[in-house]
Amino acid sequence: MLPNIKIKELMTTEVVTVRPVDLMIKVKEIFDANDFHHVPVVNEDGTLAGIISKHDYNIMLTTFSVFKNSRADIANRKFMMSMMAKDVMTKQVAKLRPEDSLSIAVGIFKENLFHALPIVDDDDKIIGILSTYDLLNFAFDKKNLISSM
Repeated sequence: MLPNIKIKELMTTEVVTVRPVDLMIKVKEIFDANDFHHVPVVNEDGTLAGIISKHDYNIMLTTFSVFKNSRADIANRKFMMSMMAKDVMTKQVAKLRPEDSLSIAVGIFKENLFHALPIVDDDDKIIGILSTYDLLNFAFDKKNLISSM
């Protein structure tokens, strides 16, 4: 069953992205307002330039003040107003196509301990994202559990 399932059947198609020149304060606001942990970075033409994970973001924050007080918050905000997404993003990104099989994605997740993979079309434009959360939702969907018995 696993080899026949295509990525396009599981991927999230509503993807929040940022541009390489967007300030990190925008990434902070995206992470603060949403439950997901990865933000693809796309060029003007929609092609994938990189990805910022919440882990990358948190590492960036530890280079600033980790103390929780108003002075530290002001200093951190100033830093994030001066840094761009391209300064923090991972540029070498594993990516998949919508027609790739689920087994390929599972192999990449297991081998690299990734938690999300951008899905791109033939022009390298982002059309979705597949996360380990998407896989769990699929694996434990009642109709999938019943059909696997």
